[in-house]
Amino acid sequence: MSQFTQSLDGALETFQSLRQLEPKITEAAELVLACLRSGGKLLICGNGGSAADSGHIATEFTCRFQGDRRPYPAIALSSDGGLLTAIGNDYAFQDIFARQVRAFGKAGDVFIGLSTSGKSRNVLSAIEEAKRIGMRSIVLLGKGGGFTKGAADIEIHVAGTVTARIQEAHKFLLHTICELVEPGLEKE
Repeated sequence: MSQFTQSLDGALETFQSLRQLEPKITEAAELVLACLRSGGKLLICGNGGSAADSGHIATEFTCRFQGDRRPYPAIALSSDGGLLTAIGNDYAFQDIFARQVRAFGKAGDVFIGLSTSGKSRNVLSAIEEAKRIGMRSIVLLGKGGGFTKGAADIEIHVAGTVTARIQEAHKFLLHTICELVEPGLEKE
C-alpha cells in the first residue's frame, strides 16, 4: 500500500468518526453566534499548525467566510511574534496566551483553543484565565485529550493519534462552525 493510500484511508477513517461530534459542533456554533451577536469577540489560539489554523479561522470571522456581511471581531492570539516572544521571555511560554486573554478578553467573549495532543500547557492556561474572567471556552482536541480534557465548557475531541489527520479534522470542524454561524450574522 502506498503512502498516499495510507494517508487517504487514515483521513477517511478520521472524518467518518466526526459524525458523532455533530451535537458538540452545533453547541459550539450556537455559543459563537450568541457571542458575536451580543457584541463579544472570539480569542483563538494554538501552537504550530494549530496556530496557523487559529489565524485562518479568525480571518473567516473578521473578513468573511462565504457571503458578504459585516466583519466580526476574532483575534488569533498566536499571530503577534513580538508579543509572544516578550511574554515568553518576561514571564513563561505557558503564559503566552493566558496573558493575552487577560488583556483582550471580557465576560461574554468566547475563547477557542486548538491542541492536537491536549498537552499544550499554554492553551490550558488560557482556558483557565478565560474562565476566571467570565468567558466561555471551546477546545478542539485529539489523542485522548491529554491533561486539557474536561477543562473547557465545550470540548470537541477528534479520535485518532496522527497529528496531521487531527489537524485536518479540526480545520473541517472549524469551517463547519463558520457555515453554521454565518447565516445568523448581520449583513452589511
